[in-house]
Amino acid sequence: MSDCRFESFFPDGLDSMISKTAEYALRAVACMGGQPDHPLSADRLAGQTRVPRRYLTRVLQDLCAAGLVRSRPGPGGGYELATTPQKLTILDVINTVDPIERITNCPLGLKTHTELCPLHAELDRAYAATEQAFANVTIQALIDSTSPIIPLCESATE
Repeated sequence: MSDCRFESFFPDGLDSMISKTAEYALRAVACMGGQPDHPLSADRLAGQTRVPRRYLTRVLQDLCAAGLVRSRPGPGGGYELATTPQKLTILDVINTVDPIERITNCPLGLKTHTELCPLHAELDRAYAATEQAFANVTIQALIDSTSPIIPLCESATE
Protein backbone atom coordinates (compact mmCIF):
# COMPACT_ATOMS: atom_id res chain seq x y z
CA MET A 1 0.00 0.00 0.00
CA SER A 2 1.13 3.51 -0.72
CA ASP A 3 2.04 5.95 2.02
CA CYS A 4 -1.03 8.19 1.90
CA ARG A 5 -1.21 11.62 3.54
CA PHE A 6 -3.82 14.31 3.93
CA GLU A 7 -3.50 18.03 4.49
CA SER A 8 -6.93 19.67 4.71
CA PHE A 9 -10.34 19.68 3.05
CA PHE A 10 -10.31 23.48 3.13
CA PRO A 11 -7.79 26.22 2.30
CA ASP A 12 -6.48 28.39 5.13
CA GLY A 13 -9.22 30.46 6.70
CA LEU A 14 -12.09 28.41 5.24
CA ASP A 15 -11.96 25.49 7.64
CA SER A 16 -14.32 27.04 10.19
CA MET A 17 -17.39 25.66 8.39
CA ILE A 18 -16.68 22.34 10.06
CA SER A 19 -14.65 21.71 13.18
CA LYS A 20 -11.22 20.09 13.28
CA THR A 21 -12.90 17.13 14.96
CA ALA A 22 -15.26 16.72 12.01
CA GLU A 23 -12.42 17.03 9.51
CA TYR A 24 -10.33 14.50 11.43
CA ALA A 25 -13.30 12.11 11.45
CA LEU A 26 -13.73 12.57 7.69
CA ARG A 27 -10.04 11.91 7.10
CA ALA A 28 -10.21 8.68 9.11
CA VAL A 29 -13.44 7.50 7.48
CA ALA A 30 -12.14 8.24 3.97
CA CYS A 31 -8.94 6.39 4.77
CA MET A 32 -10.81 3.33 6.11
CA GLY A 33 -13.26 3.46 3.19
CA GLY A 34 -10.40 3.37 0.73
CA GLN A 35 -8.99 0.21 2.30
CA PRO A 36 -11.99 -2.09 2.87
CA ASP A 37 -11.46 -5.46 4.50
CA HIS A 38 -8.18 -4.21 5.97
CA PRO A 39 -8.62 -3.00 9.55
CA LEU A 40 -6.21 -0.16 10.25
CA SER A 41 -4.46 0.40 13.55
CA ALA A 42 -4.82 3.78 15.25
CA ASP A 43 -1.11 4.35 14.63
CA ARG A 44 -1.45 3.70 10.90
CA LEU A 45 -4.58 5.85 10.63
CA ALA A 46 -2.88 8.66 12.52
CA GLY A 47 0.10 8.50 10.20
CA GLN A 48 -1.89 8.35 6.99
CA THR A 49 -4.33 11.09 7.96
CA ARG A 50 -1.86 13.30 9.84
CA VAL A 51 -4.14 13.45 12.85
CA PRO A 52 -2.54 13.42 16.31
CA ARG A 53 -2.95 9.87 17.59
CA ARG A 54 -4.46 10.79 20.97
CA TYR A 55 -7.01 13.06 19.30
CA LEU A 56 -7.74 10.43 16.66
CA THR A 57 -8.40 7.82 19.33
CA ARG A 58 -11.13 10.02 20.82
CA VAL A 59 -12.64 10.62 17.37
CA LEU A 60 -12.59 6.88 16.64
CA GLN A 61 -14.32 6.19 19.96
CA ASP A 62 -17.12 8.58 18.97
CA LEU A 63 -17.42 6.95 15.55
CA CYS A 64 -17.51 3.49 17.16
CA ALA A 65 -20.12 4.55 19.73
CA ALA A 66 -22.32 5.83 16.90
CA GLY A 67 -21.95 2.59 14.95
CA LEU A 68 -20.16 4.07 11.94
CA VAL A 69 -16.86 2.34 12.74
CA ARG A 70 -16.01 -0.87 14.55
CA SER A 71 -12.89 -1.90 16.36
CA ARG A 72 -11.40 -5.37 15.92
CA PRO A 73 -9.09 -6.35 18.75
CA GLY A 74 -6.04 -8.55 18.52
CA PRO A 75 -3.43 -9.30 15.87
CA GLY A 76 -4.63 -8.15 12.46
CA GLY A 77 -7.24 -6.00 14.16
CA GLY A 78 -7.80 -2.31 14.04
CA TYR A 79 -10.53 0.03 12.91
CA GLU A 80 -12.84 -0.42 9.92
CA LEU A 81 -16.09 1.02 8.67
CA ALA A 82 -19.17 -0.69 10.08
CA THR A 83 -21.14 0.12 6.94
CA THR A 84 -20.24 0.40 3.30
CA PRO A 85 -18.81 3.70 2.06
CA GLN A 86 -21.66 3.74 -0.50
CA LYS A 87 -24.15 4.26 2.35
CA LEU A 88 -22.12 6.71 4.42
CA THR A 89 -22.26 10.42 3.62
CA ILE A 90 -20.06 13.33 4.58
CA LEU A 91 -23.00 14.67 6.62
CA ASP A 92 -23.36 11.37 8.51
CA VAL A 93 -19.77 11.66 9.68
CA ILE A 94 -20.00 15.35 10.56
CA ASN A 95 -23.27 14.90 12.45
CA THR A 96 -21.76 12.06 14.44
CA VAL A 97 -18.85 14.03 15.87
CA ASP A 98 -19.73 17.74 15.65
CA PRO A 99 -22.84 18.78 13.72
CA ILE A 100 -23.01 22.04 11.79
CA GLU A 101 -24.66 24.53 14.10
CA ARG A 102 -27.80 25.99 12.53
CA ILE A 103 -29.18 29.41 13.44
CA THR A 104 -32.55 28.96 15.14
CA ASN A 105 -32.70 32.09 17.31
CA CYS A 106 -31.30 35.59 17.08
CA PRO A 107 -27.57 35.17 17.82
CA LEU A 108 -27.60 38.65 19.39
CA GLY A 109 -30.32 37.71 21.86
CA LEU A 110 -32.59 40.54 20.74
CA LYS A 111 -35.99 39.93 22.32
CA THR A 112 -37.88 41.71 19.54
CA HIS A 113 -36.45 39.30 16.97
CA THR A 114 -39.03 36.55 17.35
CA GLU A 115 -37.86 35.15 14.05
CA LEU A 116 -34.55 35.42 12.27
CA CYS A 117 -33.65 38.76 10.73
CA PRO A 118 -32.92 38.75 6.97
CA LEU A 119 -29.17 38.42 7.54
CA HIS A 120 -29.35 35.47 9.92
CA ALA A 121 -32.12 33.82 7.88
CA GLU A 122 -29.87 34.00 4.81
CA LEU A 123 -26.90 32.63 6.73
CA ASP A 124 -29.04 29.75 8.00
CA ARG A 125 -30.20 29.00 4.44
CA ALA A 126 -26.52 28.75 3.48
CA TYR A 127 -25.93 26.32 6.36
CA ALA A 128 -28.95 24.29 5.21
CA ALA A 129 -27.57 24.19 1.65
CA THR A 130 -24.21 23.08 2.99
CA GLU A 131 -25.83 20.27 4.96
CA GLN A 132 -27.73 19.19 1.85
CA ALA A 133 -24.56 19.24 -0.24
CA PHE A 134 -22.76 17.11 2.37
CA ALA A 135 -25.75 14.73 2.52
CA ASN A 136 -25.49 14.21 -1.24
CA VAL A 137 -21.85 13.05 -1.21
CA THR A 138 -21.00 9.55 -0.07
CA ILE A 139 -17.60 8.48 1.15
CA GLN A 140 -17.51 6.12 -1.84
CA ALA A 141 -17.99 9.09 -4.19
CA LEU A 142 -14.88 10.68 -2.68
CA ILE A 143 -12.93 7.47 -3.12
CA ASP A 144 -14.17 6.91 -6.70
CA SER A 145 -13.65 10.49 -7.83
CA THR A 146 -12.20 10.86 -11.31
CA SER A 147 -9.93 13.60 -10.01
CA PRO A 148 -6.25 12.82 -10.55
CA ILE A 149 -5.79 13.70 -6.88
CA ILE A 150 -6.35 10.63 -4.72
CA PRO A 151 -7.92 11.33 -1.32
CA LEU A 152 -5.34 11.15 1.48
CA CYS A 153 -2.48 10.33 -0.88
CA GLU A 154 0.43 12.28 -2.26
CA SER A 155 -0.02 12.71 -6.01
CA ALA A 156 2.41 10.91 -8.27
CA THR A 157 5.02 13.17 -9.82
CA GLU A 158 6.80 12.57 -13.06
